[in-house]
Amino acid sequence: MMQADIERNRAGVRYSRGEMLRRVAWGIGAILFRMSFRTMFGWRRFLLRLHGARIGRQVNVYRTAQIEQPWNLAIGDWSAVGDEARIYSLGPVSIGQRVTISQYAHLCAGTHDYTDPALPLVRAPVMVGDDAWVCADAFVGPGVTVGAGAVVGARAVVVHDVDPWTVVGGNPARIIKKREMRH
Repeated sequence: MMQADIERNRAGVRYSRGEMLRRVAWGIGAILFRMSFRTMFGWRRFLLRLHGARIGRQVNVYRTAQIEQPWNLAIGDWSAVGDEARIYSLGPVSIGQRVTISQYAHLCAGTHDYTDPALPLVRAPVMVGDDAWVCADAFVGPGVTVGAGAVVGARAVVVHDVDPWTVVGGNPARIIKKREMRH
């Protein structure tokens, strides 16, 4: 039976010196981000861009959203990230156009390799396609793609890719039905 090598884990280098400096700078930027008034979406877009995020037009990120490393974040036009949503962007997180990330949702682009006793950091990307909706309190795990037009139901736990225009829910998330758009 394998035993975790915690000493080697803690001695491991997870971030370059440049990344550490960026994290410190974002620590200050994040304070300004959270202290802004609720409707100051333009100010928060500016702060995110200043710290390397690629933010589209008319993106609304609420002030209580938690974004770990904005330089790993891309959000397309007309998308929104709700109150208390968590974007754990240790690895790349890509959110398409017209996407809603609801309150308390969690997009997680970081984990550890549990097969290695040192449990090294793994930065696996998360992608959410255009016109998708990640509902309240849902979790989207590392390495997952949520297809265009898909809906991840409230409190769902997604650990595998979600096909486009599919509604999933539960823990672990399972297909509920195909999504159809009414015109």
